Amino acid sequence: MIALIDYGAGNVRSVHKALEAVGAEVRLARDPGPLADAEKVVLPGVGAFGDCMAGLRRARLVDALYRVVEEGKPLLGICVGMQVLFEEGEEMGRHAGLGLLPGRVVRFYFAERGLGVNPSLKIPHTGWNQIQIVKPSLLFYGLPSGAWVYFNHAYFCQAQPEHVLAISDYGGPFAAVVGRENVYGVQFHPEKSQEVGLQILRNFVERVK
Repeated sequence: MIALIDYGAGNVRSVHKALEAVGAEVRLARDPGPLADAEKVVLPGVGAFGDCMAGLRRARLVDALYRVVEEGKPLLGICVGMQVLFEEGEEMGRHAGLGLLPGRVVRFYFAERGLGVNPSLKIPHTGWNQIQIVKPSLLFYGLPSGAWVYFNHAYFCQAQPEHVLAISDYGGPFAAVVGRENVYGVQFHPEKSQEVGLQILRNFVERVK
């Protein structure tokens, strides 16, 4: 059973349908209760980093997510749900994240961040882009490096290199998929990424332990 976090601002319905399409039994988690019985947990995200964290705190889900990780249950964050896995985000001020992965979440500042100076690149990074696999993971079973997925984000995660599983490029490389032990994150929206996205969700449901 997959517990799908619903803190009031995530893209819950689309993710719910996508998980069911790959054979998962899904329970919405608006409080800590469903997480206790879940085999795995998915944390979707739409909107701002700070709002996501505030929603998790209101729903008393922060400590519950820590327990999920401590118990070894796989956790998958999607888009902003991936970003809040990190220590801090700078969107609309500085906000503390869950701190499950080391690193910060920063805006696409191309020249200032040393990521290129192409003025034609617009923020947010919205649309289809490729992911290049840099480390093997069960999330990628049946998928080639270079697969196309759908992004919509203005901020990216400054992850530690050892936690980056796949990168994409937008004025320079950035972490598109991260993972450490039982904690995973995807910056793109698998629920909007057609067959590639469904395969990633299927792999999380069926293969990630």
